[in-house]
Amino acid sequence: VQLVESGGGLVQPGGSLRLSCAASGFTFSSYIMSWYRQAPGKEREFVATISSAGAETNYADSVKGRFTISRDAARNTVYLQMNSLKPEDTAVYYCYAFFRGRDHWGQGTQVTVSS
Repeated sequence: VQLVESGGGLVQPGGSLRLSCAASGFTFSSYIMSWYRQAPGKEREFVATISSAGAETNYADSVKGRFTISRDAARNTVYLQMNSLKPEDTAVYYCYAFFRGRDHWGQGTQVTVSS
């Protein structure tokens, strides 16, 4: 089982990034997919989630209206489009997969928002 995140980096406030998470080794279409993040010195927190079929999404209040989660079943990939980034969005972003008590985490990708 692998979840491999990519797309992180350094961006100025107000900028955009798109994170990707490529999944392999499990039935991607069965899993609820989510993004979490962890800033230095803070606990890991929920960012966004998308249902297995992609019909339902949910977001943390702090990112609503700025971030969009989506998934591509053909590519076994989940995305996080991040717009209007703020310095407080700086964190390591993790991909998370969950289905019937089984879960998997990616290794994380660093996002730094700074001028």
